[in-house]
Amino acid sequence: MAIEHYYDLIVVGGGPAGSSAAYEASKNGIKVALVEREEVIAQTVRTSGVTWMQNIKEFGIPDDCYNPIRNYSFCSPNNEVTISDTVPHAAVLDVRKTYRWLAEQARKEGADIFLKTNINNVIKNDVGDIVGVSGTNKEGEIIFHAKVVIDASGFPSTISKAMGFVTQWERFGVGAEYEVKAENVDQETWWLMVGQKYSPAGYAWIFPVGKNIVRIGVGIGKPESKIDPTERLKELMDSKMGPISKLGKITPIEFHYGLIPNDGLSRKTVYNNLILVGDSAGQANPLVLEGIRYAIRFGRVAGKIASHAIKAGCTDEASLYPYEENWRSEIQSKIKSAGKVQDRWIKLSDEEWDRELDIIKELRPEEFLDFIKADFGLANMLKLATYHPKLAVRQLFNLVSGWKKQKGNLQIK
Repeated sequence: MAIEHYYDLIVVGGGPAGSSAAYEASKNGIKVALVEREEVIAQTVRTSGVTWMQNIKEFGIPDDCYNPIRNYSFCSPNNEVTISDTVPHAAVLDVRKTYRWLAEQARKEGADIFLKTNINNVIKNDVGDIVGVSGTNKEGEIIFHAKVVIDASGFPSTISKAMGFVTQWERFGVGAEYEVKAENVDQETWWLMVGQKYSPAGYAWIFPVGKNIVRIGVGIGKPESKIDPTERLKELMDSKMGPISKLGKITPIEFHYGLIPNDGLSRKTVYNNLILVGDSAGQANPLVLEGIRYAIRFGRVAGKIASHAIKAGCTDEASLYPYEENWRSEIQSKIKSAGKVQDRWIKLSDEEWDRELDIIKELRPEEFLDFIKADFGLANMLKLATYHPKLAVRQLFNLVSGWKKQKGNLQIK
């Protein structure tokens, strides 16, 4: 006989989006279940963990959960550029510690966490709206009834697929990395390696996690390339290509593998009684394929909106739509612009990448960070046009045209 539970809100997925949604909703006084299929939160690591200090402070992530970065190095086949700042503005997360901290925040606010619970089906009412989910755990079949369900199941989009609302992502990134112990680690510097020998339709990286520990990885865009990132990663590490050679002796500790959507913000994310958030919603920056900050931020928004709707006794699409309005107004235009830059980058030859780095080195640290974070606001475009009269730099940012600003005789397009 199935075990049945009744909650106001069910959150499927114990990653950063799900834990953040459960935290915010529980804080708002409703009954929340956070359901995770693995035995412990973050048992499997699927991301390299890059994020930004501004967001770390915004979310209150503890100091022992990240390694600060203040030097940003790019390497192409025949060029190398480092942009250095006086203080760290980027960071590499201890993914397990961060995700577990997020889940613990939700638990402290009253969320019930169900581990090793595999959700594989949805429960619908007589008009076809979702009113719960079902699956299995160590005790057998388990059913959760709820007024709202949040799909934070990540790339597989388990709940929205089961509802028939979405299909598999057509465009996505595949990443493979080793966390390793290395002899020589500059823990304040990351490396992004571009060009065909590193990664067709993507990039390779060296991200320091702390003293003598780095993550070496390769990300490849699908379907643009058929290369297996695991095989390319092994080739790079065996040959100690480029900046990998500077690390000295390398001892692998753990292997990570993950998928991230790269279809842009193409999905509708709100239905009657249902919200999609994080990778389920495609909320990722296409330039470096990172989305943890979006998962946490919009997870919190989803939890807040859902809890207000539940308290008001109306959980239809219109009542939940403020969530979609929020994330679209904040990131939709930026992600669209970043997608244009990514489309260009994917087509570059090695020689063109060499020249691209000459463009990037013209940027000041804050400009580089705005760019790589996909912060393509009008104010940033105006500053770049003012400070960088070089045609090459202006051409780079001309990729995000599609908007125009006219002010007297000034026109940027």
